[in-house]
This record gives sequence, C-alpha cells and structure tokens, in this order.
Amino acid sequence: MKKYLIYLAILVVGLFLGWLLFGDKSNEEINHNHDEVSQADQMWTCSMHPQIMQPEPGDCPICGMDLIPAEAGADGLTKDQFKLTRNAMALANIQTTIVGEDNIENNDITLSGKIAENEEANSVQVSYFSGRIERLNVNSTGETISKGQLLASIYSPELYAAQQELITASSLKESQPELYKAVRNKLKLWKLSDSQINAIETSGKPKEKFSVYATVSGTVTEKLVDQGDYIKQGQPLLKIANLNTVWANFDIYENQIDYFKKGQSVSILSNAYPDKVFKGKVDFIDPILNTNTRTVTLRVVLNNTDEMFKPGMFVKGTIEGILGNGSEAVITVPASAVLWTGKRSVVYLKSNSDAPVFEMREITLGHKNGDSYQVIEGLNNGDEIVTNGTFTVDAAAQLQGKKSMMNHKSNPQDNTMVMTMELSEDFKKQFITLLPTYLNLKDAFVESHTKNVSTLAKKMLSKLQNVNQEKVSKMLQNHLSKSIEMVENISQTNNLEKQRAAFVILNDNIVAIAKNLNGLESTLYVQRCPMANNNKGAVWLSTEKEVRNPYFGDAMLTCGEVKQVIQ
Repeated sequence: MKKYLIYLAILVVGLFLGWLLFGDKSNEEINHNHDEVSQADQMWTCSMHPQIMQPEPGDCPICGMDLIPAEAGADGLTKDQFKLTRNAMALANIQTTIVGEDNIENNDITLSGKIAENEEANSVQVSYFSGRIERLNVNSTGETISKGQLLASIYSPELYAAQQELITASSLKESQPELYKAVRNKLKLWKLSDSQINAIETSGKPKEKFSVYATVSGTVTEKLVDQGDYIKQGQPLLKIANLNTVWANFDIYENQIDYFKKGQSVSILSNAYPDKVFKGKVDFIDPILNTNTRTVTLRVVLNNTDEMFKPGMFVKGTIEGILGNGSEAVITVPASAVLWTGKRSVVYLKSNSDAPVFEMREITLGHKNGDSYQVIEGLNNGDEIVTNGTFTVDAAAQLQGKKSMMNHKSNPQDNTMVMTMELSEDFKKQFITLLPTYLNLKDAFVESHTKNVSTLAKKMLSKLQNVNQEKVSKMLQNHLSKSIEMVENISQTNNLEKQRAAFVILNDNIVAIAKNLNGLESTLYVQRCPMANNNKGAVWLSTEKEVRNPYFGDAMLTCGEVKQVIQ
C-alpha cells in the first residue's frame, strides 16, 4: 500500500513539472496562432474619424491620432456600415421589412401623367389683311368662341384702296368683265364674303372698318394681340383650342417600353374626381426617346364634351395585367423604401438581423406596381430593408461619413461630405430667421437646462411649422417634417436624456439643410462629438469655433471638433 502511495506521489509531481515546463509554451503557441489569424483580418480605425479604415496600425491621416483596432472602435463594422441606437430607431420610427419574391400574374402598371390640349384640334385665327385693330372683342384667354363670331374690327388702308378698285371695276363689268372678276377675287382672298362684296358694290362707298369673324369654334388659349396694335397680313391674332377632346400624356421609362402597344385599355383617375374612373385607349406611343428623362410619351385621347378635364391637370393611368405571364417571380419593395438621386436608386439594407446595423445598397428598379417597385437587381430574396424612416437613416449615414445617397463629393479641407440640395432664396430667408432660436436651444442643452430646452423647442416648433413648403423638393420636405417631429418630441418631455436623443436626430436634418446655405452674415460651424449618441457620434451647429458640447454639458463640455465651416 505504501508502495502505491509513493508511485502516485511521483505521478502527481511529474504532471506538475510538465505543466510548468511546457504549459506556457502551448498557450503561447495557441495565442500566437490565434493572433496571427485575427491580425490577418484586423482593420484599424480612428476613434475620432470612424470612416478611416486601414489594414495596418499607424496614425490617422486626418488628425494624427493612433489608430485602434476596428472592432474596438467601430463595433466590428465594415467601412460602409453604420449603427443606430435603438432609442434613435424608436424616435425616428424606423421600420424594416424582409423582402421576398412575388408572383406578378395579372399585375398592373400605374403611370403618372398630365392632361394636355389635343394639338390636332388646335387652330390659329389670323388676319387676312394688314391694318390697325380698332376694336378687339376677345378680352382674355379662356373665353369660349363660336364659328362665325365677331372677333375684331380692323381699319386697313390696303383694303380701303381695294374697295375703290371694286367700285370702279363694277362700272366696267360689261366692257371689261375679266378686270371686274379679278378685283372681286382679290377681295375674296382677303376672306370677304360675297354678301360683303355685293354690299360694297351696291352702296358705291368703301367701308373704313372691316370685321374679322372666327373660322372655328373653341376656347381661346392665347391672345396674341391687343386693341390698337398694327398687324400684318397673315399675322396670328388668337390661338384657339377645341377641348371637346383632350390628350392624357403619360411618361413611360425606357425599360417599360416593350410592355405597351396601341389599343390597350387605360383606366384614368384624377384628384379632381376621386370617385370616377375614366376609360380610354392608348392612341400613340412616341417613337423618339427623351434623352434627358429617358422616357417616351404614351398618349390617350379622352372625350371631354362635358369639360371635366382641364389642360395641366394631373392624372394617373392604370394598364391592367401586363407585367408577367404568371410564371415570372420578382422581388418587389415598397415605394417608401426607395430613395432617388440622379440616375441612382438606393435602399438601406439591415446588415445584422439582431442589431440596428445598416448599409446603403444601390438597386435597379423595374416597373411600378401600385405602391411597390419591381427590383431588377441589387437585392436578394430574404434581405431586410428600411421601409419607413429611410431618409433619416440616409442622413445618419451621411453625418457618420458613410456611403449614402447624398454623399456625392468630399470636401478635402474638412473631410466632410457635401450634400447638394436646391434651396430657393425665399426658403433660405425663412430658414435663417429660425437659426437664432435653434442656437438658443443648443445653448440650453449646453447648460443642461431642461425647462429652457422645452420652452425654446416650442418656439422653434412654431417657426418650423410656418416655413412655406409649397415649392421645396421632396428631399427638403423630408428634412423639415422630421425636424418638426423631433422638436415636438423635445417640447413634450422634461427628461433631459430623451430630449438629447431627439436633438441628435433634429441635428441630422438641420445640419443637412444648413450645409447648403451660403452668403451668411455670420459664420456657422458644424461640430461633431464622436462619443455622443452612445459613441456613434452626433453633430450640431454653432456660431463659435470653440466647442461647447450640447450632449454632455459640463461633464464633457469641450468634447468634439469642427467638421465644416459654413459662410
């Protein structure tokens, strides 16, 4: 028994010595091998500039700071991916949908169009002799005239002389019948009737004024002369449209042309008559492509004897059951998911099903089917995309320096992305007037003064709601509507943390608009703190170059940097 105890003791001691001698080396080899594998795929980024991604450690090319492992600094995201907080997702009401293949049997195509005059029924009323308009009986466009109606009275020296010739020739019609006939024909060329010519001949006195009568019936669409004007022979006086029939012109895209042909039935809806459906047939498809819009015009002729359609009216046309043969399956996405910029169509893909990680994806669209679009390429069955709040997600991508719809070019001086947006002078003036209120709101956040934040938010809300949005672009409308929503959220809560979360999204939109301003009386600075918004970064505007952080207040008052200067 004692012998076995001795053997057991020797075995334990031997195992212990082996672990001391070889255990660390094995762990080192395992760790070394693991490090080699991880370093092979390791990317390095900058904590202040997360858009920087390099395969090796070193210095940030923008600020010179040491690069850190990308997983530690950017949550393991690729250079095109970005992450939103769940709080931001909820505030912006961002919703996603998993796309799948749909059968397109009996699907319809909906086209947008506009009512236009039937050019084949249009005419121009001209003067057949020169002279001065003594009286014009048509006072404005839109008047309805009938064939034979008196339009104008004209004094014509030329016609006065021709009448004298007629009176002289009438006394010689027996001896010189050819001369007499020639003079009468000359007056007929000026559209004088036989009764008018006979009246002149019978009276023996030339008339000083002659009447111009309408040669067609219709509606005056353009008045080309005024009373008192001198006119020449053949000069147009009025443009007249016969609106008993009108054209409904629709644009069809280049990739849709093969689906349409003459004679197809079209159902037409108008906002003016929401409860009525008008029927027509395809009458004409333009053989020439508009190279600017990449569309051709499809025309439907509509009966308009009851004058329901007005030229310029917007309409929608639906052509039924022409998108497929029943065996074709395609991916469709809601129209709300798609953003357009120039020739590009983009959606935002949710890269991680368990986390709010997104990236932009360019797609090629096919036909429109109701409120959905067919996707020809760019998406796969089962992809999850943003279907509500797409514009807010795009703004977040832009402000994080990621690939986005609005990132057309870079500004090398401040490393920020420039978004092109058309702002009218009227809109610029309105937006600039609300900037002082915004800046006061930002200062209230710096001071962490909840009550002042709520008060100023209400004031800014009133100013935003009064901004005229009638002639602004869809992009600008989206920015404004989201700004109004966030300011309203700020004004309705006294929780500073919730107010600051809404302020992040408000700034995504306000800053995007402000970047398109120019000619300001005072300089604006776009500033960004990389640690705000749960380390995702957030921006704001300031009139001071010195950073005073509205997201942390005194806790981190100087955290941030100037990203762009607006002057």
